[in-house]
Amino acid sequence: MTMVLPILALLAGFVLLVWSADRFVAGAASIARHLGVTPLVIGLTIVGFGTSAPEIVVSIIASLQDKPGLAIGNAIGSNITNLGLVLGVTALICPLTIRSETIRREYPILLAIMLGTLALLLDGQLGRWDGVILLGTLVLVTTWLILLGKRQPRSEPFGHEVEHEFPTLPFKHAIGWTAVGLILLIASSRILVYGATEIAQWLGISDLVIGLTVVAIGTSLPELAASVISALRNEPDIAIGNVIGSNMFNLLAVLGLPGLISPSAVDPAVLSRDYPYMIGMTLAFFAFTYGFSGTPRLNRPEGGLLLGGFIAYLVILYLTAC
Repeated sequence: MTMVLPILALLAGFVLLVWSADRFVAGAASIARHLGVTPLVIGLTIVGFGTSAPEIVVSIIASLQDKPGLAIGNAIGSNITNLGLVLGVTALICPLTIRSETIRREYPILLAIMLGTLALLLDGQLGRWDGVILLGTLVLVTTWLILLGKRQPRSEPFGHEVEHEFPTLPFKHAIGWTAVGLILLIASSRILVYGATEIAQWLGISDLVIGLTVVAIGTSLPELAASVISALRNEPDIAIGNVIGSNMFNLLAVLGLPGLISPSAVDPAVLSRDYPYMIGMTLAFFAFTYGFSGTPRLNRPEGGLLLGGFIAYLVILYLTAC
């Protein structure tokens, strides 16, 4: 009975987190439209940040409550979840043909971000200067994507995502939903972190493992929903782009903010187990989708392998945590 409240808090936090993130993005996108911002810029900034808003807010709350393992685990676990669960399930439902050259250019950028972040963490510390470097890189990458999209708007899918998913709201309604969404994002994140940490203590496992699994899966629900819907609507570039963009944000923002707010040591398991697994999943994703011998595609067999890799990771965590 002592775990009833934390479990309810965890479930309620997840549901409220996903709903409030959607309302926040819809309101912010409408405000930007009223101010004359193009759909492309909205897609690459507001929607890009919005799909990672649950991870970002959970990371901030966890850091403020001195739970760095939960924050770090959330960032890396969400990336593994995006590659294995989100793309795996999406490809099983609807195989993805990748048509956008912009997406192909973003592959090496994501890999470079992963390797650069790894270089910062190799000293076993996530410090304030690490946070500054990661967040500064986020600004540079976002600016580059916006400039690239303006030069080649026809190949950029993210502006179309705004038009399809977020119709323009009246200005007063947009302000109201943005405010409500932001307040509920913060509140639901606090509820979720409370539930997750209480369950971790009861089970006798670390905040890191909870962040890598339960919290990472829960905060990746917006990416899963967006990718599946985009694939069913025959917008595979958006489905792939959601994952690539989210993984960039997770490393640069979700991992950078804890460094600024609460510098801490990095659990050795992150460098020996979790980070290498994330890189391995990313390389497998590249190999499956780059299209060395023809049109880039993510078919059902490759989707099954990605999902199998995610399940294998959960088994590894269970075995090493016990």
